[in-house]
Amino acid sequence: MRLETGRVTILHTNDIHSHFDWMSPIASMVTGQRRAGSGPVVLFDIGDHMDRVAAETEGTRGQANVDMINLTGYDAVTIGNNEGLTFSADMLAAAYAGILCPVVCCNFVESATGEPPKWMKRHAILERGGVKIGVTGATVPFTSFYSLLGWDALEPEECLREQCRLLAPQVDLLVILSHLGLPADKQLAERLEGEGVHAILGGHTHHLLEEPLMIGGTAVCGAGKFGRYLGRLVFEREAPGEPFRYTRGSCLAVDPAARDEEVSAAAQLSLEHGREALRETVVITDRSLELDDSGDSPFANLLAQSIRRFTGARFSLVNSGQLLGPLPEGEITTGMLHSLCPSPINTCIMTLKGREIRTALSQSLSAEFREKPIFGYGFRGKYLGGLAVDGLSILYDPAAMPYDDNVAVFVEGQPLEDEETYTVGTIDMFTFRLGYESIAEGKDVRVLLPNFLRDLLRLELQRPGSLEECRIPRWKAGTTL
Repeated sequence: MRLETGRVTILHTNDIHSHFDWMSPIASMVTGQRRAGSGPVVLFDIGDHMDRVAAETEGTRGQANVDMINLTGYDAVTIGNNEGLTFSADMLAAAYAGILCPVVCCNFVESATGEPPKWMKRHAILERGGVKIGVTGATVPFTSFYSLLGWDALEPEECLREQCRLLAPQVDLLVILSHLGLPADKQLAERLEGEGVHAILGGHTHHLLEEPLMIGGTAVCGAGKFGRYLGRLVFEREAPGEPFRYTRGSCLAVDPAARDEEVSAAAQLSLEHGREALRETVVITDRSLELDDSGDSPFANLLAQSIRRFTGARFSLVNSGQLLGPLPEGEITTGMLHSLCPSPINTCIMTLKGREIRTALSQSLSAEFREKPIFGYGFRGKYLGGLAVDGLSILYDPAAMPYDDNVAVFVEGQPLEDEETYTVGTIDMFTFRLGYESIAEGKDVRVLLPNFLRDLLRLELQRPGSLEECRIPRWKAGTTL
Protein backbone atom coordinates (compact mmCIF):
# COMPACT_ATOMS: atom_id res chain seq x y z
CA MET A 1 0.00 0.00 0.00
CA ARG A 2 1.39 3.38 -0.98
CA LEU A 3 1.68 5.84 1.91
CA GLU A 4 0.56 9.37 1.12
CA THR A 5 1.72 12.22 3.32
CA GLY A 6 0.70 15.82 3.76
CA ARG A 7 4.05 17.17 4.99
CA VAL A 8 7.68 17.06 3.82
CA THR A 9 10.56 18.59 5.78
CA ILE A 10 13.75 19.55 3.94
CA LEU A 11 16.98 20.01 5.91
CA HIS A 12 20.07 21.50 4.29
CA THR A 13 23.72 22.42 4.95
CA ASN A 14 26.29 24.21 2.82
CA ASP A 15 29.92 25.31 2.86
CA ILE A 16 30.96 23.13 5.79
CA HIS A 17 34.57 23.39 4.56
CA SER A 18 35.74 20.31 6.45
CA HIS A 19 34.86 21.64 9.90
CA PHE A 20 34.78 18.13 11.31
CA ASP A 21 34.11 19.42 14.83
CA TRP A 22 30.62 20.50 13.68
CA MET A 23 29.71 17.30 11.82
CA SER A 24 28.78 15.28 14.90
CA PRO A 25 26.52 18.07 16.26
CA ILE A 26 24.86 18.35 12.83
CA ALA A 27 24.25 14.60 12.73
CA SER A 28 22.76 14.69 16.22
CA MET A 29 20.43 17.53 15.24
CA VAL A 30 19.37 15.79 12.02
CA THR A 31 18.50 12.66 14.00
CA GLY A 32 16.36 14.75 16.33
CA GLN A 33 14.56 16.38 13.42
CA ARG A 34 13.86 13.03 11.83
CA ARG A 35 12.45 11.57 15.02
CA ALA A 36 10.25 14.59 15.64
CA GLY A 37 9.15 15.08 12.04
CA SER A 38 5.73 14.35 10.70
CA GLY A 39 6.13 12.87 7.23
CA PRO A 40 9.38 12.43 5.30
CA VAL A 41 12.50 14.37 6.36
CA VAL A 42 15.20 14.71 3.68
CA LEU A 43 18.71 16.15 4.02
CA PHE A 44 20.80 17.86 1.34
CA ASP A 45 24.28 19.43 1.19
CA ILE A 46 25.00 22.26 -1.23
CA GLY A 47 28.74 21.83 -1.79
CA ASP A 48 32.12 22.83 -0.38
CA HIS A 49 31.77 20.10 2.21
CA MET A 50 35.42 19.29 1.48
CA ASP A 51 38.31 21.63 2.19
CA ARG A 52 41.90 20.49 1.93
CA VAL A 53 42.94 22.82 4.75
CA ALA A 54 41.82 20.03 7.14
CA ALA A 55 44.19 17.15 7.83
CA GLU A 56 41.23 14.76 7.64
CA THR A 57 40.46 15.84 4.08
CA GLU A 58 44.03 16.29 2.89
CA GLY A 59 45.29 13.00 4.31
CA THR A 60 42.33 10.91 3.12
CA ARG A 61 41.83 12.78 -0.19
CA GLY A 62 38.22 13.56 0.70
CA GLN A 63 37.20 10.07 1.81
CA ALA A 64 36.71 11.31 5.37
CA ASN A 65 34.08 13.79 4.13
CA VAL A 66 32.23 11.10 2.20
CA ASP A 67 32.21 8.96 5.36
CA MET A 68 30.60 11.84 7.27
CA ILE A 69 28.00 12.32 4.52
CA ASN A 70 27.14 8.61 4.62
CA LEU A 71 26.92 8.37 8.40
CA THR A 72 24.78 11.51 8.69
CA GLY A 73 22.35 10.13 6.13
CA TYR A 74 22.28 12.77 3.42
CA ASP A 75 19.73 12.11 0.68
CA ALA A 76 21.58 14.02 -2.06
CA VAL A 77 24.52 16.44 -2.37
CA THR A 78 26.07 18.68 -5.00
CA ILE A 79 29.65 19.84 -5.41
CA GLY A 80 31.20 23.24 -4.87
CA ASN A 81 34.36 24.77 -6.27
CA ASN A 82 36.38 23.31 -3.38
CA GLU A 83 35.57 19.83 -4.59
CA GLY A 84 35.74 20.59 -8.29
CA LEU A 85 38.87 22.75 -8.38
CA THR A 86 41.12 21.37 -5.65
CA PHE A 87 40.81 17.66 -6.42
CA SER A 88 41.89 15.91 -9.61
CA ALA A 89 39.37 13.85 -11.57
CA ASP A 90 40.91 10.63 -10.26
CA MET A 91 40.78 11.85 -6.67
CA LEU A 92 37.12 12.81 -7.00
CA ALA A 93 36.24 9.46 -8.54
CA ALA A 94 37.98 7.63 -5.70
CA ALA A 95 36.36 9.78 -2.98
CA TYR A 96 32.82 9.52 -4.36
CA ALA A 97 33.05 5.84 -5.26
CA GLY A 98 31.63 4.89 -1.86
CA ILE A 99 29.01 7.61 -1.42
CA LEU A 100 25.57 6.26 -0.53
CA CYS A 101 23.47 9.11 -1.92
CA PRO A 102 23.28 10.77 -5.35
CA VAL A 103 25.74 13.53 -6.27
CA VAL A 104 23.68 15.82 -8.50
CA CYS A 105 24.95 18.62 -10.74
CA CYS A 106 23.69 19.41 -14.22
CA ASN A 107 26.32 21.90 -15.45
CA PHE A 108 29.49 19.89 -14.78
CA VAL A 109 30.64 17.47 -17.48
CA GLU A 110 33.79 15.80 -18.75
CA SER A 111 35.40 17.75 -21.59
CA ALA A 112 36.18 14.54 -23.45
CA THR A 113 32.66 13.08 -23.39
CA GLY A 114 30.26 15.94 -22.69
CA GLU A 115 28.72 13.76 -19.99
CA PRO A 116 28.85 13.90 -16.20
CA PRO A 117 31.46 11.64 -14.56
CA LYS A 118 30.22 8.21 -13.51
CA TRP A 119 29.82 9.27 -9.87
CA MET A 120 27.53 12.20 -10.73
CA LYS A 121 23.97 12.56 -12.06
CA ARG A 122 22.26 15.54 -13.66
CA HIS A 123 19.26 14.93 -11.39
CA ALA A 124 17.71 12.40 -9.04
CA ILE A 125 14.15 11.50 -8.10
CA LEU A 126 13.75 10.48 -4.47
CA GLU A 127 10.62 8.74 -3.27
CA ARG A 128 9.95 9.18 0.42
CA GLY A 129 6.64 8.16 2.02
CA GLY A 130 4.88 8.13 -1.32
CA VAL A 131 6.16 11.61 -2.21
CA LYS A 132 8.41 12.11 -5.21
CA ILE A 133 11.09 14.76 -4.75
CA GLY A 134 13.04 15.89 -7.81
CA VAL A 135 16.55 17.19 -7.13
CA THR A 136 19.01 18.82 -9.49
CA GLY A 137 22.02 21.01 -8.84
CA ALA A 138 24.56 23.44 -10.29
CA THR A 139 27.98 24.71 -9.31
CA VAL A 140 29.64 28.04 -9.98
CA PRO A 141 31.21 27.92 -13.48
CA PHE A 142 34.86 28.90 -13.10
CA THR A 143 35.14 27.91 -16.74
CA SER A 144 38.78 28.65 -17.51
CA PHE A 145 39.99 26.91 -14.35
CA TYR A 146 37.84 23.83 -14.88
CA SER A 147 39.00 23.44 -18.46
CA LEU A 148 42.56 22.93 -17.21
CA LEU A 149 41.37 19.94 -15.19
CA GLY A 150 39.43 18.30 -18.00
CA TRP A 151 35.95 19.59 -17.07
CA ASP A 152 33.44 21.82 -18.82
CA ALA A 153 31.46 24.02 -16.44
CA LEU A 154 28.38 25.00 -18.43
CA GLU A 155 26.13 28.04 -18.11
CA PRO A 156 23.92 27.05 -15.17
CA GLU A 157 20.58 28.71 -15.93
CA GLU A 158 19.85 26.89 -19.17
CA CYS A 159 21.08 23.57 -17.74
CA LEU A 160 18.79 23.98 -14.73
CA ARG A 161 15.86 25.01 -16.90
CA GLU A 162 16.23 21.85 -18.96
CA GLN A 163 16.31 19.65 -15.85
CA CYS A 164 13.36 21.44 -14.22
CA ARG A 165 11.20 20.96 -17.32
CA LEU A 166 12.13 17.29 -17.32
CA LEU A 167 11.48 16.77 -13.62
CA ALA A 168 8.44 18.95 -12.86
CA PRO A 169 5.82 16.66 -14.53
CA GLN A 170 7.22 13.63 -12.67
CA VAL A 171 7.54 14.87 -9.08
CA ASP A 172 5.59 16.38 -6.20
CA LEU A 173 8.41 18.67 -5.05
CA LEU A 174 11.23 20.16 -7.11
CA VAL A 175 14.43 21.34 -5.39
CA ILE A 176 17.60 22.95 -6.79
CA LEU A 177 20.91 22.56 -4.95
CA SER A 178 22.72 25.73 -6.02
CA HIS A 179 26.39 26.36 -5.32
CA LEU A 180 26.16 29.58 -7.31
CA GLY A 181 25.80 32.29 -4.65
CA LEU A 182 22.90 34.39 -3.43
CA PRO A 183 22.76 36.94 -6.30
CA ALA A 184 22.56 34.10 -8.83
CA ASP A 185 19.94 32.28 -6.74
CA LYS A 186 17.69 35.34 -6.66
CA GLN A 187 18.00 35.70 -10.41
CA LEU A 188 17.26 32.02 -10.94
CA ALA A 189 14.11 32.25 -8.85
CA GLU A 190 12.88 35.09 -11.06
CA ARG A 191 13.87 33.56 -14.38
CA LEU A 192 12.70 30.03 -13.57
CA GLU A 193 9.28 31.20 -12.38
CA GLY A 194 6.71 28.89 -13.85
CA GLU A 195 9.09 25.92 -14.05
CA GLY A 196 7.70 24.36 -10.87
CA VAL A 197 10.69 25.00 -8.56
CA HIS A 198 9.68 24.83 -4.90
CA ALA A 199 13.06 25.68 -3.34
CA ILE A 200 16.55 26.84 -4.25
CA LEU A 201 18.92 25.75 -1.51
CA GLY A 202 22.02 27.92 -1.78
CA GLY A 203 25.70 28.05 -0.97
CA HIS A 204 29.04 29.48 -2.15
CA THR A 205 28.56 33.02 -0.81
CA HIS A 206 28.10 31.75 2.77
CA HIS A 207 24.85 33.67 3.12
CA LEU A 208 22.67 33.05 6.15
CA LEU A 209 18.96 33.61 5.55
CA GLU A 210 17.12 33.23 8.84
CA GLU A 211 13.94 32.81 6.80
CA PRO A 212 13.75 31.96 3.10
CA LEU A 213 13.29 34.72 0.56
CA MET A 214 10.07 34.03 -1.35
CA ILE A 215 10.55 34.98 -5.00
CA GLY A 216 7.82 34.03 -7.46
CA GLY A 217 6.65 31.17 -5.26
CA THR A 218 10.17 29.74 -4.82
CA ALA A 219 11.85 29.61 -1.41
CA VAL A 220 15.45 30.87 -1.72
CA CYS A 221 17.57 29.63 1.18
CA GLY A 222 21.08 29.65 2.64
CA ALA A 223 22.44 28.24 5.91
CA GLY A 224 25.64 30.22 6.44
CA LYS A 225 28.93 28.34 6.66
CA PHE A 226 31.01 25.79 8.54
CA GLY A 227 28.01 23.80 9.78
CA ARG A 228 26.95 26.33 12.40
CA TYR A 229 23.35 26.27 11.12
CA LEU A 230 20.95 23.69 9.74
CA GLY A 231 18.42 24.98 7.24
CA ARG A 232 14.85 23.71 7.60
CA LEU A 233 11.89 24.01 5.21
CA VAL A 234 8.40 22.60 5.58
CA PHE A 235 6.05 21.97 2.67
CA GLU A 236 2.45 20.79 3.14
CA ARG A 237 -0.57 19.82 1.05
CA GLU A 238 -4.20 19.50 2.01
CA ALA A 239 -4.83 16.11 0.40
CA PRO A 240 -3.06 13.43 -1.68
CA GLY A 241 -2.63 14.61 -5.24
CA GLU A 242 -2.86 18.29 -4.26
CA PRO A 243 0.20 20.52 -4.81
CA PHE A 244 2.67 21.09 -1.99
CA ARG A 245 3.02 24.62 -0.68
CA TYR A 246 5.71 26.24 1.42
CA THR A 247 4.48 26.82 4.98
CA ARG A 248 7.55 27.78 7.03
CA GLY A 249 11.31 27.82 7.07
CA SER A 250 14.26 28.88 9.21
CA CYS A 251 17.89 28.28 9.99
CA LEU A 252 18.41 26.43 13.26
CA ALA A 253 21.55 27.11 15.29
CA VAL A 254 23.50 23.89 15.78
CA ASP A 255 24.45 23.11 19.39
CA PRO A 256 28.24 22.53 19.38
CA ALA A 257 27.94 20.38 22.51
CA ALA A 258 25.56 17.89 20.86
CA ARG A 259 27.06 14.56 19.84
CA ASP A 260 26.33 11.65 17.56
CA GLU A 261 28.64 8.96 18.92
CA GLU A 262 29.05 7.11 15.64
CA VAL A 263 29.95 10.28 13.74
CA SER A 264 32.26 11.46 16.53
CA ALA A 265 34.15 8.18 16.50
CA ALA A 266 34.46 8.23 12.70
CA ALA A 267 35.68 11.84 12.75
CA GLN A 268 38.40 10.97 15.27
CA LEU A 269 39.47 7.98 13.18
CA SER A 270 39.58 10.18 10.08
CA LEU A 271 41.83 12.64 11.89
CA GLU A 272 44.21 9.85 12.87
CA HIS A 273 44.27 8.46 9.33
CA GLY A 274 44.81 11.93 7.89
CA ARG A 275 47.69 12.71 10.23
CA GLU A 276 49.29 9.34 9.54
CA ALA A 277 49.23 9.99 5.80
CA LEU A 278 50.92 13.35 6.36
CA ARG A 279 53.88 11.99 8.35
CA GLU A 280 56.06 11.44 5.29
CA THR A 281 59.45 13.13 5.63
CA VAL A 282 60.13 15.73 2.94
CA VAL A 283 63.59 16.86 4.04
CA ILE A 284 65.74 17.27 7.14
CA THR A 285 67.12 20.80 7.50
CA ASP A 286 70.04 22.12 9.56
CA ARG A 287 68.53 25.57 10.09
CA SER A 288 65.21 27.31 10.66
CA LEU A 289 63.70 29.81 8.24
CA GLU A 290 62.25 32.96 9.79
CA LEU A 291 59.03 34.61 8.63
CA ASP A 292 57.64 38.10 9.07
CA ASP A 293 54.84 40.01 7.39
CA SER A 294 57.15 42.32 5.42
CA GLY A 295 57.57 39.71 2.71
CA ASP A 296 61.37 39.86 2.77
CA SER A 297 62.21 37.00 5.13
CA PRO A 298 63.85 33.62 4.47
CA PHE A 299 60.73 31.44 4.45
CA ALA A 300 58.72 33.87 2.28
CA ASN A 301 61.70 34.20 -0.07
CA LEU A 302 61.86 30.41 -0.34
CA LEU A 303 58.22 30.40 -1.43
CA ALA A 304 58.96 33.09 -4.05
CA GLN A 305 61.94 31.02 -5.26
CA SER A 306 59.74 27.95 -5.61
CA ILE A 307 57.22 29.87 -7.74
CA ARG A 308 59.86 31.37 -9.99
CA ARG A 309 61.46 27.99 -10.66
CA PHE A 310 58.17 26.18 -11.18
CA THR A 311 56.74 28.76 -13.56
CA GLY A 312 60.01 29.46 -15.36
CA ALA A 313 59.19 33.18 -15.24
CA ARG A 314 61.72 35.99 -15.18
CA PHE A 315 60.75 36.81 -11.60
CA SER A 316 58.01 36.03 -9.08
CA LEU A 317 55.66 37.77 -6.66
CA VAL A 318 53.75 36.18 -3.76
CA ASN A 319 52.25 37.47 -0.51
CA SER A 320 53.90 36.34 2.72
CA GLY A 321 50.45 35.75 4.25
CA GLN A 322 50.33 32.42 2.42
CA LEU A 323 52.64 31.12 5.16
CA LEU A 324 51.30 30.78 8.71
CA GLY A 325 54.58 30.50 10.58
CA PRO A 326 58.35 29.97 10.31
CA LEU A 327 59.89 26.70 9.14
CA PRO A 328 61.66 24.98 12.05
CA GLU A 329 64.99 23.19 11.93
CA GLY A 330 65.01 19.41 11.67
CA GLU A 331 62.59 16.94 10.11
CA ILE A 332 60.06 18.54 7.76
CA THR A 333 57.01 16.41 6.94
CA THR A 334 54.20 16.76 4.42
CA GLY A 335 51.88 17.48 7.36
CA MET A 336 54.11 20.34 8.52
CA LEU A 337 54.09 21.94 5.07
CA HIS A 338 50.32 21.46 4.97
CA SER A 339 49.86 23.24 8.31
CA LEU A 340 52.24 26.08 7.40
CA CYS A 341 50.86 26.56 3.86
CA PRO A 342 47.26 25.24 3.94
CA SER A 343 45.67 27.29 1.16
CA PRO A 344 44.60 25.36 -1.96
CA ILE A 345 46.13 28.02 -4.20
CA ASN A 346 47.86 27.46 -7.53
CA THR A 347 50.55 29.33 -9.38
CA CYS A 348 50.09 31.14 -12.66
CA ILE A 349 52.11 32.92 -15.32
CA MET A 350 51.06 36.32 -16.64
CA THR A 351 52.42 39.41 -18.30
CA LEU A 352 52.42 42.68 -16.37
CA LYS A 353 53.46 46.22 -17.13
CA GLY A 354 56.31 47.55 -15.05
CA ARG A 355 54.08 50.21 -13.49
CA GLU A 356 51.61 47.54 -12.32
CA ILE A 357 54.43 45.66 -10.63
CA ARG A 358 55.79 48.86 -9.08
CA THR A 359 52.35 49.77 -7.69
CA ALA A 360 52.03 46.43 -5.93
CA LEU A 361 55.54 46.62 -4.50
CA SER A 362 54.94 50.13 -3.22
CA GLN A 363 51.69 49.04 -1.57
CA SER A 364 53.55 46.17 0.05
CA LEU A 365 55.44 48.69 2.20
CA SER A 366 52.19 49.85 3.78
CA ALA A 367 50.77 48.27 6.93
CA GLU A 368 47.33 48.96 5.44
CA PHE A 369 48.04 46.24 2.87
CA ARG A 370 50.25 43.90 4.88
CA GLU A 371 47.71 43.69 7.72
CA LYS A 372 44.63 43.49 5.52
CA PRO A 373 42.37 40.51 6.37
CA ILE A 374 41.67 38.33 3.35
CA PHE A 375 38.77 35.91 2.91
CA GLY A 376 37.86 33.41 0.22
CA TYR A 377 39.17 32.36 -3.20
CA GLY A 378 41.23 29.59 -1.66
CA PHE A 379 43.04 31.74 0.91
CA ARG A 380 43.22 30.01 4.31
CA GLY A 381 45.52 32.46 6.08
CA LYS A 382 44.55 35.53 8.09
CA TYR A 383 46.30 38.57 6.61
CA LEU A 384 47.60 39.51 3.17
CA GLY A 385 51.22 40.12 4.20
CA GLY A 386 53.89 41.91 2.21
CA LEU A 387 55.20 40.79 -1.16
CA ALA A 388 58.05 38.33 -1.33
CA VAL A 389 59.97 38.31 -4.60
CA ASP A 390 62.60 36.33 -6.46
CA GLY A 391 64.52 37.72 -9.42
CA LEU A 392 64.08 41.34 -8.33
CA SER A 393 66.12 43.76 -6.21
CA ILE A 394 64.24 46.62 -4.56
CA LEU A 395 65.60 49.82 -3.06
CA TYR A 396 63.22 51.84 -0.89
CA ASP A 397 63.38 54.89 1.31
CA PRO A 398 59.99 55.68 2.88
CA ALA A 399 61.14 59.09 4.12
CA ALA A 400 62.42 60.47 0.84
CA MET A 401 60.04 58.50 -1.42
CA PRO A 402 62.45 58.40 -4.39
CA TYR A 403 62.00 56.77 -7.76
CA ASP A 404 58.27 57.40 -8.12
CA ASP A 405 56.14 55.85 -5.37
CA ASN A 406 59.07 55.20 -2.99
CA VAL A 407 60.59 52.14 -4.66
CA ALA A 408 63.35 51.57 -7.18
CA VAL A 409 63.07 48.15 -8.75
CA PHE A 410 65.81 46.32 -10.63
CA VAL A 411 65.55 43.25 -12.86
CA GLU A 412 68.87 41.52 -13.48
CA GLY A 413 70.61 44.77 -12.49
CA GLN A 414 68.56 46.94 -14.88
CA PRO A 415 65.82 49.37 -13.77
CA LEU A 416 62.23 48.16 -14.11
CA GLU A 417 60.63 50.11 -16.95
CA ASP A 418 57.05 51.23 -16.34
CA GLU A 419 55.89 50.69 -19.92
CA GLU A 420 57.77 47.46 -20.56
CA THR A 421 55.93 44.13 -20.36
CA TYR A 422 57.35 41.41 -18.12
CA THR A 423 56.53 37.72 -17.70
CA VAL A 424 55.80 37.10 -14.03
CA GLY A 425 55.19 34.00 -11.94
CA THR A 426 52.59 34.57 -9.24
CA ILE A 427 49.40 33.04 -7.76
CA ASP A 428 45.86 32.62 -9.04
CA MET A 429 44.40 34.38 -5.97
CA PHE A 430 45.58 37.73 -7.31
CA THR A 431 43.63 37.27 -10.56
CA PHE A 432 40.40 37.72 -8.54
CA ARG A 433 41.48 41.26 -7.47
CA LEU A 434 42.17 39.99 -3.99
CA GLY A 435 44.95 41.84 -2.16
CA TYR A 436 47.32 43.58 -4.56
CA GLU A 437 44.80 44.53 -7.23
CA SER A 438 47.25 45.91 -9.79
CA ILE A 439 48.50 42.33 -10.32
CA ALA A 440 45.00 41.45 -11.55
CA GLU A 441 45.71 43.67 -14.58
CA GLY A 442 47.96 40.89 -15.87
CA LYS A 443 47.38 39.58 -19.40
CA ASP A 444 47.81 36.15 -21.00
CA VAL A 445 47.18 34.45 -17.69
CA ARG A 446 47.98 30.73 -17.60
CA VAL A 447 47.13 28.87 -14.39
CA LEU A 448 49.25 25.83 -13.57
CA LEU A 449 47.12 23.06 -12.08
CA PRO A 450 46.91 20.94 -9.98
CA ASN A 451 50.04 21.72 -7.85
CA PHE A 452 49.51 23.80 -4.70
CA LEU A 453 52.06 26.16 -3.14
CA ARG A 454 53.00 23.55 -0.52
CA ASP A 455 53.87 21.13 -3.34
CA LEU A 456 56.26 23.72 -4.75
CA LEU A 457 57.80 24.33 -1.32
CA ARG A 458 58.52 20.62 -1.10
CA LEU A 459 60.44 20.71 -4.38
CA GLU A 460 62.36 23.84 -3.41
CA LEU A 461 63.38 22.46 0.00
CA GLN A 462 64.88 19.46 -1.76
CA ARG A 463 66.89 21.61 -4.19
CA PRO A 464 70.56 22.01 -3.21
CA GLY A 465 71.44 25.59 -2.27
CA SER A 466 67.86 26.81 -1.81
CA LEU A 467 68.23 27.47 1.92
CA GLU A 468 71.26 29.68 1.34
CA GLU A 469 69.61 31.61 -1.51
CA CYS A 470 66.48 32.46 0.46
CA ARG A 471 68.55 34.32 3.08
CA ILE A 472 69.72 36.88 0.53
CA PRO A 473 67.65 40.09 1.05
CA ARG A 474 65.53 41.29 -1.87
CA TRP A 475 64.46 44.58 -0.26
CA LYS A 476 67.05 47.13 0.88
CA ALA A 477 66.27 50.31 2.83
CA GLY A 478 68.43 53.41 2.72
CA THR A 479 71.33 51.71 0.86
CA THR A 480 72.67 51.54 -2.64
CA LEU A 481 72.56 48.43 -4.79
